[in-house]
Amino acid sequence: MTLRLELLGISKQYPAVKANDDVSLRVKPGEIHAVLGENGAGKSTLMKIIYGAVRPDAGEVRWNGEAVQIANPAAARQLGISMVYQHFSLFDTLTAAENVWLGLDKSLSLSDVTRRIREVAGTYGLDIDPLRPVHTLSVGERQRVEIVRSLLTSPQLLILDEPTSVLTPQAVETLFVTLRQLAADGCSILYISHKLDEIRALCHHCTVLRGGRVTGEVDPGQESNASLSRLMIGAEPPALTHREAKTGDVVLSVQALDLPKDDPFSVALRGVSFDVRAGEIVGIAGVSGNGQQELMAVLSGEDERAPPGSIRLFGRDIAAHSPRRRRHEGLHFVPEERLGRGAVPTMSLAHNTLLTRTQGIGAGGWLSLGQVRAMAQHLIERFRVKAGGPGAAARSLSGGNLQKFIVGREIDANPKLLIVSQPTWGVDVGAAALIRAELLALRDAGCALLVVSEELDELFEISDRLLVISQGRVSPSLATRDASIERIGQWMSGLWDESPEAEHAAA
Repeated sequence: MTLRLELLGISKQYPAVKANDDVSLRVKPGEIHAVLGENGAGKSTLMKIIYGAVRPDAGEVRWNGEAVQIANPAAARQLGISMVYQHFSLFDTLTAAENVWLGLDKSLSLSDVTRRIREVAGTYGLDIDPLRPVHTLSVGERQRVEIVRSLLTSPQLLILDEPTSVLTPQAVETLFVTLRQLAADGCSILYISHKLDEIRALCHHCTVLRGGRVTGEVDPGQESNASLSRLMIGAEPPALTHREAKTGDVVLSVQALDLPKDDPFSVALRGVSFDVRAGEIVGIAGVSGNGQQELMAVLSGEDERAPPGSIRLFGRDIAAHSPRRRRHEGLHFVPEERLGRGAVPTMSLAHNTLLTRTQGIGAGGWLSLGQVRAMAQHLIERFRVKAGGPGAAARSLSGGNLQKFIVGREIDANPKLLIVSQPTWGVDVGAAALIRAELLALRDAGCALLVVSEELDELFEISDRLLVISQGRVSPSLATRDASIERIGQWMSGLWDESPEAEHAAA
């Protein structure tokens, strides 16, 4: 059988790290092939080489048995290679349909593309409004646009980089049905994910990378999560210690928060009420695009329209307070978007600490660059961030390592209230365990935490109480020990008012 894709001795050196070191990979037609490795192992660089976005320093790429030079992504698409990036490549000011249209044959009109998006999205269960501007979409909704854009090209090889990181369990199952059908039709799939259960359930073959080198090839269906973890990081991730919460006073109180839409595509918040106490983690579950962005913006102070008295911190009305003032009062925030909001891509890690920290800023606004670099180095060491030092640009880090740095920056500030959106999105099992352990340690030290995540397993693992957001409404709280995946899944459809448990939870 002629291989669909073959890589022979691929190497790529960056100034601070050798991302790929003599990597060989073989993918058969119709095969779903996982590429597994911890953050910074070289997976994304390898995928960009296949897609023509990065040129290798050495090695050969063979496509359907013939050696090829893939000069750029357009050449890759011409061959039949399509890729969905972990960090999306969409123009914020254009609509979803216009973004998709840019990458397709211009013989198709925009109206044709809009119609095909609706057809493909309906077929694969991906909820997309093609006429919405991208800047109004959540991370999960943007990912759906990227996936549909790739499917519209009818690829021979589809590269998926963390495709389920912001999808619900139901949407993941739907996507798996789609991927299996594509594979049955002869499409090869390269699948990058840190979710070991998914790889074992979906993939036919698995190549493991560590430190830029291939360390093993296995049939994931014959492996356990523990054995895959050992191949990937050399050990099993440490088990979390989740002690019973010892809650204190109410730190954050949200009462009857109503917030109208600020544009035609946003979600209105309706009667949102909940409390978060010192020494507990409250998790918010929900399908992407149901008001999470709007709630995070108003709690962080980015949206200044909160009605007076609707948001209180330690009993004080902070509805009119700016993000900077809220930080001074002890409220720190980790946004879901790493690049562009959590960090400035072109700035160094040292300078990115100054986005939310004042250490190193002296009288009159003078910077002590030595202190700033020392703080960044401290974060790199404490949170085991793989980077070329404090001077490394944020965009040079892998997604998982940048996430560790951003979350670590806010944890290290010793907040009284920490609000985190998608804390371990695209992060490997070892790094995810580290971040979750740090969140639990912060809770045990008396901090109040509000965690928004579309990873239900994560919420069940770290949360003391759970809320669900649906269509701008927030459910009653439910103790995690009394919750189940099925019940939370029902509530994610907004059905808690019809659930007998809702009355008990609200009591």
